[in-house]
Amino acid sequence: MIPKIIDLFSGCGGLSLGFVKAGFDIAAGIEIVPEAVQTVSYNLEWRYGIEDRHICADITETEGTVFNDKFGAEGCIVIGGPPCQAYSLAGRAKLKSLGEDRVNTKDARGYLFHDFLRFVFDTDARAVVMENVPDSTTFGKLNIPQTVCDELEEHGYNACWTILNSADYGVPQIRERVFVLAIKKSENKELQLPVPTHRSRDNYITNNQKRLEGFKAYRSFVMPVSSDNAPDEWVTVENAFSDMPVLFESADAKYRQPQLNEVAFYKTEACNSFQKEMRNWYGTEYPTVSANSFRNTARDFRIFEKMKQGDNYIVAHEIAVKLFEEDARLLDYKPGTENYEKLYKKTVPVYDTDKFEGKWKRLDGSRPSHTLVAHLSKDTYSHIHPWEPRGISVREAARIQSFPDDFLFNCSMGEAYRQIGNAVPPLLAYGIAKAFYKTFSE
Repeated sequence: MIPKIIDLFSGCGGLSLGFVKAGFDIAAGIEIVPEAVQTVSYNLEWRYGIEDRHICADITETEGTVFNDKFGAEGCIVIGGPPCQAYSLAGRAKLKSLGEDRVNTKDARGYLFHDFLRFVFDTDARAVVMENVPDSTTFGKLNIPQTVCDELEEHGYNACWTILNSADYGVPQIRERVFVLAIKKSENKELQLPVPTHRSRDNYITNNQKRLEGFKAYRSFVMPVSSDNAPDEWVTVENAFSDMPVLFESADAKYRQPQLNEVAFYKTEACNSFQKEMRNWYGTEYPTVSANSFRNTARDFRIFEKMKQGDNYIVAHEIAVKLFEEDARLLDYKPGTENYEKLYKKTVPVYDTDKFEGKWKRLDGSRPSHTLVAHLSKDTYSHIHPWEPRGISVREAARIQSFPDDFLFNCSMGEAYRQIGNAVPPLLAYGIAKAFYKTFSE
């Protein structure tokens, strides 16, 4: 029998969406952010006429048996990704900025894996999938994925952890995440790693993949490449964006922010298999797409326009200074005058070039995107559109994460960016889910 899915720390539903695509049924889920619960509930439940299966609640105050009446003899697989803020380098830096006593190992969110395991054991889950950032391997003296594997082994599971790159599974983004995968020993089934569907042109191996080799319980997948089974090449940003609506042709264009439920026509027909999948995920293709909102960074549109693909903040700052000097000369503003100083502040970003080098980045259309993060809810300087002078739109962020075009965000623009940045890419989740579906089908 195929087990049902219990979805913990669900966010907006990226992990669940991949499991549904593989053929699993979602029995129930839990998420503490109300806006994210609304998003996952609409896209995985309401649109199918199904009553709420995801609840909005604090997992630390919720009984681990709360969902046990949602499945029967088929049992369940517990999936989810506990919050990563206490583990990630960005999260650690933010905590430290709030005070010397705000070290990451004192952050309660870093220990929510215990609640994840509590649900696993209280539901007697047949299998487990837990996701987190690579830095979860160095949480003080704890290696979180290894600690989770050790506890699972003690409770009768075969468990391992691995690092997967989303680009290897058809996502137009280099995004590495640690996954703990486990299956009960009593199932007498082999624990299978997901088979990559894509590969880089240059056999790209990241520092994390090198660093984590050799850890106890760590496993990696080496794809045998032959003329018969060679995966497709990585999906690039251009592959992902080339059919999307034109939103802002030049820096002189008039800015208008569409509502997230407002639609626009695609620029072209679907040009490749990724675009076709994003348009047809739910079985029906429409001529329009929603969530085309992007940020009004009026000062910076001219800077973006002159940046080349791949350029960072240092280049952007140099461009801004040149634009300022040209404007000052045309206006005949002299150094040291009030008008001169005001124009500088109006034209040139104030960020330190030593600290913000990688904070701005114009996407390179010939490669997958670098990792999307939840900071997109604050600004989109980290992902500047490759050929339009603006930050990426909500829908383009969703494309980079492989959320289908008919996946709707009924929330604010900032909240939509946050949900997308925090999510597990559905196509990566689908790769994992297919491996488990095959295991339980055999």
